[in-house]
Amino acid sequence: MRKLVVVEMLSLDGVMQGPGSPDEDRSGGFEHGGWAMRYGDQVFLDTAARGMADTDAQLFGRKTYEIMAAYWPNAPSDDMFAKHLNGVRKYVVSRSLSEPLEWDNATLLQGDAATAVAELKHQPGKNISVLGSGELVQTLIANDLVDEYSLMIAPIVLGSGVRLFREYEDIRPLELVEAITTTTGAQLLTYRPQR
Repeated sequence: MRKLVVVEMLSLDGVMQGPGSPDEDRSGGFEHGGWAMRYGDQVFLDTAARGMADTDAQLFGRKTYEIMAAYWPNAPSDDMFAKHLNGVRKYVVSRSLSEPLEWDNATLLQGDAATAVAELKHQPGKNISVLGSGELVQTLIANDLVDEYSLMIAPIVLGSGVRLFREYEDIRPLELVEAITTTTGAQLLTYRPQR
């Protein structure tokens, strides 16, 4: 079975909103867009490259898909992230989008999100990676579909914004399987749920 990996950039206080650019996601009045970019270094890039090599599918919620589809197809083709994201198979969970999707290799998952993702995990292939997609990730967590969390924890406290881990009824223990410190003081942490 394929592994589903949630890949997120987080502030020290758990905020995942708008890491890439100032106008990426201003919902809820968020004013700190682009906060994560100062923490990328060669260690981060090498770790990201390794993760992309193990991934042959990306899974997005509607909002993140629209943000990504507006940027990455126009990015320089020699950018390693653009090369991966534009070439890889993309699956989108949305109730409001319809086929055909504008980004190459993008397919809309039909029906119940948890059921569709569970079926996707049973197909042959490498890892399925989830970038951003905070609301979708909540559904994946609630349905025990996450196999691994690949988190970049930046040494910054934002104080506001959408957080990855929210209020849950049950305790969710995780096992740390890798920890790397970057030259910028960020932590690259890999966790697996203890089931």
